[in-house]
Amino acid sequence: MTAAGACGKVLLFCALLAARVAVAVECRIAVLGDSLVAGYGIPLEAAFPARLEAALRARGYPCRVINAGVSGDTSAGGLARLSWVLAERPTHLLLELGANDGLRALPVTQLERNLAAIITQAREAGVAVFLVGMYAPPNWGRNYTTAFAAVYPRLAARFRVPLYPFFLEGVMGRPELLLRDGLHPNPRGVEEIMRRILPHIERWLEATRITPEHGPEGPGAGSGGGPRPGLPAERSGAHGRVPEPEKLLIHPRDRE
Repeated sequence: MTAAGACGKVLLFCALLAARVAVAVECRIAVLGDSLVAGYGIPLEAAFPARLEAALRARGYPCRVINAGVSGDTSAGGLARLSWVLAERPTHLLLELGANDGLRALPVTQLERNLAAIITQAREAGVAVFLVGMYAPPNWGRNYTTAFAAVYPRLAARFRVPLYPFFLEGVMGRPELLLRDGLHPNPRGVEEIMRRILPHIERWLEATRITPEHGPEGPGAGSGGGPRPGLPAERSGAHGRVPEPEKLLIHPRDRE
C-alpha cells in the first residue's frame, strides 16, 4: 500500500468517526415536567432524568437527558418556560405535565390547550415529542376525572405522538415505592417507573432514527432477538395495563 493510500484510509476513518460523534451529540432529550421528574425529595442523581440517561447509555443510546422539571409546575407553567427549554436545543421532548392541574382541579380545557401549544411549538422547532399521561384525583368526581384522563389520548391521536398513559403506573398506591407524602416516587419508585417506561422510550428513539451504538451494558455485548437485559417482556395492550382513575390514592392537596 502506498503512503497516499494509507493516508486516504486514515482520513476516511477519521471522517467516519467524526460523523459518528456528530450523530451521538444529536440525541438530547429534555424532560419537561413537574416534581415527579424534577427529583422532589430525593437526590438529583436518583431523579427520573438522571436514571433515564444512565439506562439509555447502558443500552448503547448516545443520549443526554436534560432535567427540565420544576416542582409545583402546571401545564401553564410548562408552556411559559418552554422557550427556555428549547434554547437548550433538545432533539427530543418527553412531556410530563398535568399532575398539578389535576390536584388543583384546574379546567380540563386549559390543560388540553396548554399541552397542545407545547407539542405544537416543540414540533415547529423540529423536536420529537413523547407524551406522558396523568390522572386526576378521584376526589373531584367522575365527570372531572373522566374528562381529564381523555385529554392525553386525544392529544396523542391529534398530533400523532407516542403516549405512555400514566407516569406513576405500578407505583401509585405502593407505600414502599413512595415518599412519606404518598405522592412522589422514592428512588425505588423511580426505578420501577423506569423499568416500565423504558421499552416505550427506546421504541420512540428508534422511530426517530436514534439507534444504539453498541449492545446492552457495553460494546460487543450481544443483544440477541429477545427482550433486552433488564427490560420486561412486552405486556398486553399498546402500553400495558393502566389502573382505573378511581384506584389512584392521590388527595387534592398540592404538597410540593
